[in-house]
Amino acid sequence: MRAITLRPIVDADIPFLRMLYAQTRAAELAPVPWPAEFKQKFLDDQFDLQHRHYVGFFANADFLLIERQGEPIGRLYLLREPPGFLIIDIALVEAARGRGIASALITHAQSTAASLGLAMSLHVDRRNAGARSLYERLGFVVVDDEGENSSHLAMRWSADQLKTA
Repeated sequence: MRAITLRPIVDADIPFLRMLYAQTRAAELAPVPWPAEFKQKFLDDQFDLQHRHYVGFFANADFLLIERQGEPIGRLYLLREPPGFLIIDIALVEAARGRGIASALITHAQSTAASLGLAMSLHVDRRNAGARSLYERLGFVVVDDEGENSSHLAMRWSADQLKTA
């Protein structure tokens, strides 16, 4: 794997983050019969709302750009506060998916959390089977499933789970 680095997000990264967000929603919007310009406006508005929410609600989080050889390939938003780490969001461009990058980043965060005696949690879109499978392979378990009407599942990992498994 080529060198992967993380750095804090700056304002100049917003166009990349906007494009990344649109990529993560492309399959969901594909069947929607809107004109391309309307879809783009919707995605831009949704990105703006999400970004403002994350930055405001998780002000103490690390908002990190994932780079490979200096080129942006994703984002990792991670809150590192007791009672545990929270993966707010992790996303990679399509070309970088399935190459072990997310696994390596999450595993590193798990190791850091474990060294501090902390657990880790996240929410995964219930339609995102690939992400859920990744999280389960990394030891996360569903801790809250509000039923088919909820869009996300709450998942949790702790080093204690590994000791008892």
